Amino acid sequence: MKEEDKKNPYSNTVILPQTEFPMKAGLATREPEQIKIWHSEKILHKMKEKRKGRPEFLLHDGPPYANGNFHTGHALNKILKDLVVKSKFFAGYYTDMIPGWDCHGLPIEVQVLKNLGKKARETGPEELRKLCREYAEEFVKKQSGDLSRFLCFWEEGRIYKTMSPDFEAKIVEVFGSLFEKGYVYRGKKPVYWCIELATAHAEAEIEYYPHKSPSIYVKFPVKGQAGKYCLIWTTTPWTLPANLAISFNPKFSYSYYKASNGDLLLIADGLKEAVEKAAEIQLTKSEAISTEEIAKLTFRHPFLDQDSIPLFGEHVTLDAGTGAVHTAPGHGQDDYKVGLAAGLEPYSPVDDYGRYTDEFPMMKGIKVWDANPKIVELLKEKGLLVHYSEFEHSYPHSWRSKKPLIFRATPQWFFQIDYQGLREKSLEAIDKVSWIPNWGISRIRSMVETRPDWCLSRQRNWGVPIPAFSCESCSETHLDAKSVKFFTELVREKGIEIWYSEPAESLLPPDTKCSKCGSTSFRKGRDILDVWFDSGVSNFAVLKERASEPPADLYLEGSDQHRGWFQSSLWPSMALRSLPPYKAVLTHGYVLDEQGRAMSKSLGNGIDPTTDIINVYGADILRLWVSSQDFRDDVRVGKEGMKIIADNYRKIRNTFRYLLGNLSGHTQAQNLELSELEEVDKYYLSRLSHLSEELKSHYENYQFHQVYQKLLLFCTVTLSQDYFEMIRDRMYCDRRDSKTRRSSSTALQKILETLCIYSAPILSFTTEEVWKENGKKESVFLEEFPDLSSYRNKELESKFEEALAARETVHKSLELARQAGKLGKSLEAAVELSAKSESGLKKDFSLDVLELVFTVSQVGFEKSDRELLSEYSDEKFFVRVVKPKDEECPRCWRHPAEERKNGLCKRCAEAV
Repeated sequence: MKEEDKKNPYSNTVILPQTEFPMKAGLATREPEQIKIWHSEKILHKMKEKRKGRPEFLLHDGPPYANGNFHTGHALNKILKDLVVKSKFFAGYYTDMIPGWDCHGLPIEVQVLKNLGKKARETGPEELRKLCREYAEEFVKKQSGDLSRFLCFWEEGRIYKTMSPDFEAKIVEVFGSLFEKGYVYRGKKPVYWCIELATAHAEAEIEYYPHKSPSIYVKFPVKGQAGKYCLIWTTTPWTLPANLAISFNPKFSYSYYKASNGDLLLIADGLKEAVEKAAEIQLTKSEAISTEEIAKLTFRHPFLDQDSIPLFGEHVTLDAGTGAVHTAPGHGQDDYKVGLAAGLEPYSPVDDYGRYTDEFPMMKGIKVWDANPKIVELLKEKGLLVHYSEFEHSYPHSWRSKKPLIFRATPQWFFQIDYQGLREKSLEAIDKVSWIPNWGISRIRSMVETRPDWCLSRQRNWGVPIPAFSCESCSETHLDAKSVKFFTELVREKGIEIWYSEPAESLLPPDTKCSKCGSTSFRKGRDILDVWFDSGVSNFAVLKERASEPPADLYLEGSDQHRGWFQSSLWPSMALRSLPPYKAVLTHGYVLDEQGRAMSKSLGNGIDPTTDIINVYGADILRLWVSSQDFRDDVRVGKEGMKIIADNYRKIRNTFRYLLGNLSGHTQAQNLELSELEEVDKYYLSRLSHLSEELKSHYENYQFHQVYQKLLLFCTVTLSQDYFEMIRDRMYCDRRDSKTRRSSSTALQKILETLCIYSAPILSFTTEEVWKENGKKESVFLEEFPDLSSYRNKELESKFEEALAARETVHKSLELARQAGKLGKSLEAAVELSAKSESGLKKDFSLDVLELVFTVSQVGFEKSDRELLSEYSDEKFFVRVVKPKDEECPRCWRHPAEERKNGLCKRCAEAV
């Protein structure tokens, strides 16, 4: 409102200055009180009660790790889920989501050990697990607080934790069911191994970073043929002590090539030039050798007194190397497969901490990374090193220690991906799931197609133990369905610690005997389950037991979960239920800084959702930022961007403030029927009905950024720029009980309610406040998206389309008059309008309505001789702005062509 409007002595319409409106700024300090009210009133429970019997919509929450406060990526994830839950409720669904937390595993154990410092050596496993449980519980509470502070709805006491006794029992139960059905086996095969933490890693626990590796070309003498060698290339010299074979591709052609020193080197013909360049040698073809001839060869190990045999496999490529691949079945997946087919042992002379064992006495106790240069020197001494260099490449690292991993064969528990055609069944199921964005299906498919067996076991303390036993007499592993069921019930009753506190015989059914030797004496296994298995079976523990029948309607997580939780959830569900755990999967990108960089401590570019956003602007601003992003791609956040979001929030809030201010004193009883409304009000309600349908569609399709854009545009342009300006004179100057003012107030009331409901999933605090300030007793979150189809008026829309086009032309002409210094307020102008082509304005609208639409004092269709202030034309209209010949009314500042009473126009005289 302009300052002079507030001082109008004749106005009987009470329009409070905006600063006196009940709606205030300071969200950061006022939101916590509303959070308490929502919790005390159990708002989510009320919402669900209101929708009982309606179609269900279940979002299954992927559990965040309980080891730190939520960062901005968590905020994006949690607020997106809350937008889904709330919008689905408003759409009429019985909506549910139970928040969960991942509580076991390596990150928590490592952090607790770090916190213990020197005391870690004195801390026993039992005390360590107790500290881990306390640590996880602490962060579940902290993150629960973060969740509430983000204005997300959840029911206290209705959460899941992977460390709760019932959940731990479900983990054991599902593991037992998978074992009983034949999906779980124990075997010795290479797995990713962290020598810093002495434990196996699964695919989902691996991160790739640049790493420098030695690049060496090594000669393996051909046994019984002096001067002939097989040339191999490797970047892991430390694996050479485990070499048992050399692999060739049966589809390639091979030859001996003579080097300048006379050596004959066996390599693939297709790599001759590449070898010359990389190994810096000159080669001349000497003689070809067939696959059959290669199969008859035997090679001598370069520095051990043992032979190496030829094997064949299509894993050998011409991408790099020599076409002859050093094969150590204990230290590589492809090596293991080709070695297994040939009956070779997955030999690995390396212990848990990456040190050579006494199986390689020459370097016993030396760590593999330290062994690399020593083995290179040994090869030089033997005269079998052809070339050495270093190169940097992307290499697998531990997600926790950040150290490079090795491939190492150890006895582990595995989930068998190809058992009973599970991989093919899963791929078929994936095709029936809705992947959002649609490229997600290609990503998950490619990962499922190539996924190796899942290593389920870990060699740590903090987790759910695999309930396997070993016979004291013959070391045979004992695990069967009966023993797992027995142990599951014990866990359900007494908790997982019983595994550690009770002797083995107490954890097994009575009269259990070793299947091999008949002994009744057993010892407990020491492996725990992969933490991804914990969260992967959450759909078993949460969907059917606490929410509704699987599958969930939606999983919503970061795009990195295609190789993580989406898969760890898929495999057990497909194996035991033959259906995926989800109907739809929606992914969001990473949160980057304003320059598109990943956030890191070293760069100092992190944005904390609480400190940097909520404490400065309020959680509604954080939520508005989330809604503004096309989250399917990576999103950017920074202080400058948040200022823009905060400014746009103020525009939306000021729209609500205008509506509340103008509806002050207006009651529902004063509303008019739709048929009684003025045309301009009917038109904007028709526009509102269009907006309603668009927003419903955008919410349905999770296009929250479109909701944000449409709401902002409607508030700033359709309402503030157009409609509010048109009815400004009416709302300020017409009598309160006049039909015209009641008409606009009726429309404003419906606009306020509709905008409140559609904004509520995003601006949860602000809309609740507006709703209550508008006199509503119940929460806005008990409402439903309105059906405004009855407001749709195509005929009126068509008419107003031309009027609004003319309005744009008129306003350009008014602006020219202002720029020339001939005009102040638009009400000081009269407009003479003529159409250049056929027009319905004169027929369709009264002059009074056009004056309202154009926001001028007078409108005419004839040219006069009044003082010309400006003129402007476009393709359709010609506009003359002239000076009104009638006096200004001091109350409304219009210049109506009518007699004055006490200086006032007729309308104002009646009003006062």
